[in-house]
Amino acid sequence: MNKYILSCCSTADLSKEQFESRGISYICFHYELDGVSYSDDLGQSMDFKDFYHRMATGSSTKTSQVNAEEYEAYFRKFLEQGLDILHLTLSSGISGTINSANIAADTLREEFPDRRIYIVDSLAASSGYGLLMDKLADLRDEGKDIEEVRQYALDHRLNAQHWFFSTDLSFYVKGGRISKTSGAIGTVLGICPLLNVNNTGHLIPRYKIRTKKKVINAIVDCMKENAENGLDYADKCFISQSECYDDAKAVADKIEAAFPHLKGHVVINYIGTTIGSHTGPGTVALFFWGKERTE
Repeated sequence: MNKYILSCCSTADLSKEQFESRGISYICFHYELDGVSYSDDLGQSMDFKDFYHRMATGSSTKTSQVNAEEYEAYFRKFLEQGLDILHLTLSSGISGTINSANIAADTLREEFPDRRIYIVDSLAASSGYGLLMDKLADLRDEGKDIEEVRQYALDHRLNAQHWFFSTDLSFYVKGGRISKTSGAIGTVLGICPLLNVNNTGHLIPRYKIRTKKKVINAIVDCMKENAENGLDYADKCFISQSECYDDAKAVADKIEAAFPHLKGHVVINYIGTTIGSHTGPGTVALFFWGKERTE
């Protein structure tokens, strides 16, 4: 059986320690903060607290995806070791990075005709993308070959449920996800939008909920409604947050109270600097395995 590497982008929003412990390779996106370029390297170049503090105090951000040349150099080092590659990209509904990955893969297939290079659209983002990668690492560790793991990703990527809410609408207005008028009214009324990622990998507003307390209850209700095996859910549950740990912990506590098998097992990560450049501080995202996502 040929050896292979399991790979993704830094936008899977796992910690450096999680990536290393699971044996998942990753390539970093890029962002600018007040015109200075940084690597989205899991908080190594800039602490997440500093990043979100600067956003909250008016710093401007801009992100850029991995280009074809970077992918080619990244993939090449594995191919030269005689390894096949299974790389999942950030959702095509959010980024065009899959196009760059495919260009690099096509170039390298000519140079390494005996190696397999598979590029898969995760249709996922943040730690929902990380949840999918974590599952694929389980399959690899069970001895599944690259073809089996690739097929699992294609068959089950839409079962990774993604739910988000935000208590700060200003960055959604800046990003064009909601209008200035809606943002102003929502702020006055204390509205916290509840969004999810649909079957094409796009982030879609679903509900307008007043008050943080109600939206925390609502996001937990979404898990109760959609989780695999209902309240008997026993798989992994990830939460990511953008400098609002207390809100994320409140969600985690309610989930652990509702789902007996998850007591002490809900993992809270940071939303990384690429996704966070668009959400800003104040966003909580919940990820779990469940019903297949729809439109």
